[in-house]
Amino acid sequence: MSALSRQPWPMKWIALGIILFIIPYTYLTLHYRKRTPAYLPYEDTRERIRAGHAGYQRIVGSIERPADPPQFWVGTTGALAAGGLPEPLRTALGELLLLPADIGRVKAAAAADHLAAYPVEFACTLADNRQQPEGVQFYVKDDALLIVPTCERLAGALIARTREAVIVATAPPGSLPPGQYQVTLVGRLGSRAWTLQVH
Repeated sequence: MSALSRQPWPMKWIALGIILFIIPYTYLTLHYRKRTPAYLPYEDTRERIRAGHAGYQRIVGSIERPADPPQFWVGTTGALAAGGLPEPLRTALGELLLLPADIGRVKAAAAADHLAAYPVEFACTLADNRQQPEGVQFYVKDDALLIVPTCERLAGALIARTREAVIVATAPPGSLPPGQYQVTLVGRLGSRAWTLQVH
């Protein structure tokens, strides 16, 4: 039999093959998809180098927005502090980070194990309704620990229902060296500060 006389596959078998491939592929993709933002190696390396020039070690944290914000802030810590990044770090990063306008109530432990994650729950006010929380970075220099939540602009005509947000920012396990730190949770206009002992 020559190649010219060969009959093509019926379309029903091709359609069935596509369906049998798409169903498990979709399930596996949705089930195992990474829930954090995509890793951008160039931007990450650039920020680490810039922070290093200012003497800071940069730690990438994670954020969550609890479905049910707490009604009572038991164990609230944090004294009022001046807003904005310290000048050396702000100059080193070069780009204007989109920070929350103000940091409100904070719930954080005053002591932590360096092998465990360190979560900080806080309320913040965003600059306007076209922003949403996007990520958090922890910057360590000597006995100073800066927690820097960042925001991103909403695309198109989307707007948030409120400018208030409750966020849980977490430093990964083993990322904070043992020692005593003066922690500052940074907002553009107002920050919060407290002391942390890492064992």
